[in-house]
Amino acid sequence: MIDYHVHLEEGPYSFRWLERTAQALQAHEEPINKGYRQSVEHQVQLLSERLQKGCYSEEWLDLYLQQAKRLGLQEVGIVDHLYRFKETRAYFERYMELDEQHEYGSLQRYWLERVMTENMDEFIETIQRAKEKWRAQGVTLKLGIEADYFIGGEEELASLLKDYPWDFVIGSVHFVDGWGFDNPQTEYIFKGMDEVALKQHYQRFFETVESMITSNLFDFVAHLDNFKVFNYKVQDELFLDAAYERVVQALKATNTATEINAGLYYRYPVKEMCPGPRFLQTLLAHGVEFTVSSDSHFPDDLGKFTFDNVQQLKEAGISSLVTFTKRKKGYIEI
Repeated sequence: MIDYHVHLEEGPYSFRWLERTAQALQAHEEPINKGYRQSVEHQVQLLSERLQKGCYSEEWLDLYLQQAKRLGLQEVGIVDHLYRFKETRAYFERYMELDEQHEYGSLQRYWLERVMTENMDEFIETIQRAKEKWRAQGVTLKLGIEADYFIGGEEELASLLKDYPWDFVIGSVHFVDGWGFDNPQTEYIFKGMDEVALKQHYQRFFETVESMITSNLFDFVAHLDNFKVFNYKVQDELFLDAAYERVVQALKATNTATEINAGLYYRYPVKEMCPGPRFLQTLLAHGVEFTVSSDSHFPDDLGKFTFDNVQQLKEAGISSLVTFTKRKKGYIEI
């Protein structure tokens, strides 16, 4: 019915990214002479046009609309990561570890330079301009932003987000003490941890999640346990249950919603939804409010597993999902 966490692009830009973009374009094209030279020439032409026009072109956005209509989605929330925008450079340079003398500082600086390529106003104008077209074709389009949270950066983040016409602001944690833990280039740090060190990092992650929620900066919070991204998991269930309980209490105290996010399930080694089964049961038991999302970064992934996750919530007794318009919460029955 809805998909409230959808991206148009990310990077870093590589031949792998180019291949994935070609795959997305192909998914919306009639197959022509597959395996022949003219087929490759056609793909190259499509890719060339896509690169020249960029991810905020009407043609690229239309592929998301086509997919939404094909699936019968009622509402789609398109967001971009805050770190995509050049206007946010000072914020990320302040809180990410980017010192090239540091173990992984140079890797993270390399990454940031290659994903921070866009202007916020262009993104906002693109989505706002498309809303009427989508509405005329039976799909409500919402403008969102996924904002990385850093402990101590609340005031600066609030300043970056204000005065824009967001329908919703998603809070997310991708960094713990400056380390971008979901970056494949820094996965080796997990590999060097024993169980004690891993638990300490999980503790710090969940402390950051709690602080994010209690900051009251966000309309809903994303992928609450994405520290498991590369399938390095703490085995101490009592420790995890206590962490889940603290997060739940923060959500309830601030009346903040969360999501079932499918991104880790189909794109990362852990192959599990966020939140995982045990965490989800804790959230459900306390009456936390939900939306659902594919966390798509390409149009052919829009809506992936969102219907399955809606059904799971329905079977658990949830009768509605949260939606947002101009940062005002609403509900849609399921």
